[in-house]
Amino acid sequence: MSPARLSRFETAMRVVLAFHEAFNRHDVPGMMQFTSDDTVFENTTPPPDGSTFAGKEAVTRFWEQFFADSPHARIEIEEIFGLGERCVMRWVYFWEDAAGKPGHVRGVDIFRVRNGLICEKLSYVKG
Repeated sequence: MSPARLSRFETAMRVVLAFHEAFNRHDVPGMMQFTSDDTVFENTTPPPDGSTFAGKEAVTRFWEQFFADSPHARIEIEEIFGLGERCVMRWVYFWEDAAGKPGHVRGVDIFRVRNGLICEKLSYVKG
């Protein structure tokens, strides 16, 4: 593997891991510092295709509402790997409903990192 390709891989992994750490802190500004102005996020809901949010402002609003609705949200990484500007993360998402009952779902995110920033996050879930 060429040094340039390895460098892009390492950058993508570092950016995605830093984004994930900010997610688990519910730190939307912290998350958004790792996204490009033209970022695209495809959510897992509603099935079968999910909703698409385009641009940093729309994605920021999504995450703000997400954490307001899911104050106990957290993600545990099961596996993460990548090549070049792509990074794939298998995860388990945990939450509590309004009655305090815990739940979880497993899924995968496919990221594209360009110029050190996430420009695409495509999310998929099992079930």
